[in-house]
Amino acid sequence: MPGANLSGSNLSGAQLVRANLVGANLADANLRGANLSYADLSNANLKNADLRGANLGRCDLRKTCLNEAMLD
Repeated sequence: MPGANLSGSNLSGAQLVRANLVGANLADANLRGANLSYADLSNANLKNADLRGANLGRCDLRKTCLNEAMLD
């Protein structure tokens, strides 16, 4: 889903292992508890996203906007 507009989406608990989210807009998305391991989130927008409890192991966050994202 490269370049997908998923802003404001409820993806809590989603299994996004190895997902191609290059350049995706995930601003204000609920990704709480999502599994993003090995996902490619390079150049994605995660501004204000809720990533609490998400698995970000080995995901690519190069040039990803994480401004005001909730990570704890």
